[in-house]
Amino acid sequence: MFDQESITIARTSDARKESIQEEQAWTLLKSAREIIVGRGRKSVVFDPAIDDRESILKQSLGRSGNLRAPTLKLGDRLLIGFNEAMYNQYLG
Repeated sequence: MFDQESITIARTSDARKESIQEEQAWTLLKSAREIIVGRGRKSVVFDPAIDDRESILKQSLGRSGNLRAPTLKLGDRLLIGFNEAMYNQYLG
């Protein structure tokens, strides 16, 4: 859990202008300790040290083949996509 007042945004980018495709996305994803992917009302948690690359990429990439937006990197955890409950749980 993060204290909202302690969160500092280090970098932002516009996903329409700066796409992250499969290989670059995998480089980011495999460096995380935990990946949480939100879709609609559900979220799925992955551990790239245990879960297979294809399963993680299938959930993390959109139809265009780019990393889904929004993507937030919180320390060694990635939040991908949007799910209100997921954001409440990890951001408070």
